[in-house]
Amino acid sequence: MGFQEYGRFDAVGLAELVAAGEVSPAELLDEALARTAAVNPKVNAVIHLMESGARAAIAAGLPKGPLRGVPFLLKDLLTAYAGEPMRSGSRLFRDYVPVEDEELTRRYRRAGLVMFGKTNTPEFGVNNVTEPELFGPTRNPWDLRLSPGGSSGGSAAAVAARIVPAANASDGGGSIRTPASNCGLVGLKPSRGRVASGPHAPEVWFGFIAEHAITRTVRDCAVLLDASAGDYPQQLLRLPGVGPDAFFAATRMAAPRLRIGVSFDPGLATNLHPENRRGLEATVRALLDLGHDVVETRLDISADEFIPAYVALVAADVAATLRMSPALVGRAARATDVELATWVLARMGEAQSAADVTLALWTLQSFSRRWLAWSASFDVLLTPTVGLPPLPIGSRALPKLQQAALRLLTALPGAALLSQRQRIIEAFSLVFESAPYTMVANVTGQPAISLPLHWTADGLPMGMMFTAAIGDEVTLLRLATQLEQVLPWRDKVAPHAIP
Repeated sequence: MGFQEYGRFDAVGLAELVAAGEVSPAELLDEALARTAAVNPKVNAVIHLMESGARAAIAAGLPKGPLRGVPFLLKDLLTAYAGEPMRSGSRLFRDYVPVEDEELTRRYRRAGLVMFGKTNTPEFGVNNVTEPELFGPTRNPWDLRLSPGGSSGGSAAAVAARIVPAANASDGGGSIRTPASNCGLVGLKPSRGRVASGPHAPEVWFGFIAEHAITRTVRDCAVLLDASAGDYPQQLLRLPGVGPDAFFAATRMAAPRLRIGVSFDPGLATNLHPENRRGLEATVRALLDLGHDVVETRLDISADEFIPAYVALVAADVAATLRMSPALVGRAARATDVELATWVLARMGEAQSAADVTLALWTLQSFSRRWLAWSASFDVLLTPTVGLPPLPIGSRALPKLQQAALRLLTALPGAALLSQRQRIIEAFSLVFESAPYTMVANVTGQPAISLPLHWTADGLPMGMMFTAAIGDEVTLLRLATQLEQVLPWRDKVAPHAIP
């Protein structure tokens, strides 16, 4: 390998070396590609390389942005890069090639990042493990038998394996925070409207999805947020601006004393996992030592209300996604084009009426108003990030009998299919058991960050999650920086990473 110290630096550190002339962007790209070749066969994080475009960008002269010369990977979902395939983890879009960049891609380019590949994702980002039939499972660098989670599992595995210091990610129900938790990384889901979206992709999942990144350090998270935040003429969801470099500046400011609510409730799950209890207790002790005011609270959420409404909206979105296939790939979607779970959701989405979807949306809007009023008494809410430690590869695979039953359900007329809605939800119950906290912030629009603050008895990472008021990423970044200093994690190296 070339620049062997590469793995010791975060993205900001590498950019500083480039600015000082100590290493060139081409040398960093060479190292990132060498690391991809060395470790990717084990973890299957990178599913498409864009080396020629990366080298052409370097040869043309990179913009003098804050991350000039830093190798970077895009999740193969939403963040379109003109001229390169965007398959979204699906056979249906195997041959789809966007003709224009999304705004976020343009902003990454202006920041000076060298985008050289795409990372694995489950089909349409619907699952919270990364095991698409098209590309196969991504494996966790902490234990190759385990999943990094999803849907940004490819990005998290690439960062944990130290192929790159940071990678693009997106989050509609925990898809940044779950993989960050499972891979011992920092994962921030920004507030709704904070990061530029579109202009070509619609605001999918009813605005629940936020795009950002998975990183090893808090300052990388902040600098990438500075680079990607802010309005432009085609931005539909908007937040007031916070000024240039405001998020990076937050990481250099002392954290104020905060009123932090902490909950030992299981959220949407059945029980609190013992490792989560240990993680919460240790985090509370650290927060008290830092002088914060920590108050135990109960979560104002009902799984019986939340889960059916959330599933109804996701199903409607999946159905609409398949309806877009004639425009994108020239023909209508068939059952054989997508995975069984996707087809089941699409059929359920088609069976629902407009009133069904509207009622589900209203249900979650009402929930959001109650939740935001309740949580306003805290500066920050602390919960676990995930419900379970990293799961074994294949743990989400449905038994053959259950697969056969679901296929029979998809053949039913709409009303008959909807009468079996509870059976469909129960088939995917592990999704909510493993991600019982993250979906709330997607629905409410709040920012939430997962930090690698707990390690299980088996040495596996489990994140703790902090959620703040809408628009208040600064408080999260200040607190995260403080915790990073007293409970440092950046030098923890996964067994299957390249140091």
